[in-house]
Amino acid sequence: MFAFFRNLNVTRTVVSPPCRGTKVDFFSLRTRQSLTLCREGQSVCTSPNRKCSGSRYNVPPSAEFVARVSGIATMAKLPFQETAEGLDAAFIGVPIDTGTSNRPGARFGPRQIRVESALLRAYNSGTRAAPYESLMVADIGDVNVNVYDLKDTCRRIREAYRKILATGCIPLTMGGDHTIAYPILQAVAEKHGPVGLIHVDAHADTSDVVLGEKIGHGTPFRRCVEEGLLDCKRVVQIGLRGSGYSPDSYEWSRAQGFRVVQVEECWFKSLAPLMAEVRAQMGSGPVYLSFDIDALDPGFAPGTGTPEIAGLTPIQGVEIIRGCRGINLVGCDLVEVSPPYDTTGNTALTGANLLFEMLCVLPKIKYY
Repeated sequence: MFAFFRNLNVTRTVVSPPCRGTKVDFFSLRTRQSLTLCREGQSVCTSPNRKCSGSRYNVPPSAEFVARVSGIATMAKLPFQETAEGLDAAFIGVPIDTGTSNRPGARFGPRQIRVESALLRAYNSGTRAAPYESLMVADIGDVNVNVYDLKDTCRRIREAYRKILATGCIPLTMGGDHTIAYPILQAVAEKHGPVGLIHVDAHADTSDVVLGEKIGHGTPFRRCVEEGLLDCKRVVQIGLRGSGYSPDSYEWSRAQGFRVVQVEECWFKSLAPLMAEVRAQMGSGPVYLSFDIDALDPGFAPGTGTPEIAGLTPIQGVEIIRGCRGINLVGCDLVEVSPPYDTTGNTALTGANLLFEMLCVLPKIKYY
């Protein structure tokens, strides 16, 4: 049965029937062999690749024609492929929580995000973005992590992202705990040089050593600075809050040149003006967006490992991502979704929608 579903593809096709002036727009469920349609004696290829005379891009099936509960769970019900070859952007999971300091469970984040993403549709009704008319996108599965060895996992992530980035593909990552940002940024900086960073989080993640270890979900951006992976004048951290181990938990970030936007600066207001300033700060250089779901208040996103009260709203989270439109994004992640702590699935659903918003602000996206 599963072998059968792997050999199915759902594609959207627009054809003109013979001797008629109207076009028919439909989704076709078929095997991977090319389906041909007669158009006045000519065959029309509808296989989902750039060489077809139909749509050049992968298009998620519409729930008007294909039930959301059917099929194998991929991000947004996009096609799965094993590598990033031929893709402009790809969703990829990194299912680890061995860097977690409090609640575990983020290793199940990518799986649950994919399940909840079945509700996503092809267009962004708020911004009128049409990502699937702009970029070739697919789900390329998960990094094969080592759940027994965090350092080996970081090596595996780094090597996987080197291969992804070498194809020119922009990775959209589903975490996993925030440790993953460190090896991803190692690969990103190898390709692009030091990058700007938009970091949305309840925590700065700039600790040096925790329980004798230098690698964990509280340390990634300290390691990135030490290795010269970030352009520190183009780093902003938004939503930081919570109790700390010193009177100023963010002194180190400010000393590096980061812009620190504590959550108190975000309460009761739109963040659109802030993002206008962030766009100016980022300029035209490459930028990485890292969004920890715990930036949102746990009343909205309880399924996370290190919740802090009085956080951002989902509306503000969307404002931050939509405010990245026009920025030269070279990679994005959404991390720290821990499904066991939210049996409703709403945290993962929020994460899936935020990832879709990230896709919608990538360079070269078409807007209606």
